Amino acid sequence: MKRVNPLKSMQALGRLKAGKMNQTEAAYSRKLELMKAAGDIAWYSFEGLKFRLADNTFYTPDFPVMCADGVMEIHEVKGFWTDDARVKIKLAAELFPFRFVAVKKGKGGQWAYEYFD
Repeated sequence: MKRVNPLKSMQALGRLKAGKMNQTEAAYSRKLELMKAAGDIAWYSFEGLKFRLADNTFYTPDFPVMCADGVMEIHEVKGFWTDDARVKIKLAAELFPFRFVAVKKGKGGQWAYEYFD
């Protein structure tokens, strides 16, 4: 009998097809729209970039974001972090010349940010 990894099962239930936002990503997209309207950011795209980290290892961040001053940031929105997701964002931050930002919705609907440089 094949053993089922409970974490893998839980992750599989929450995964959507590429190009489809989950509820947290959709909420953050609405925040980015407000920031764009206010002139704080110039551009963003959902899953608009894909990074090659190693042979057969890729990372597609949730939102590449161009700030109003032209600085490019990569925003990764998470409800919770798995070890492999944290490793990928740290490795990407070492390999590529962008500011990588982990975004998590906290208590009271506030967004919490963690920066990887």
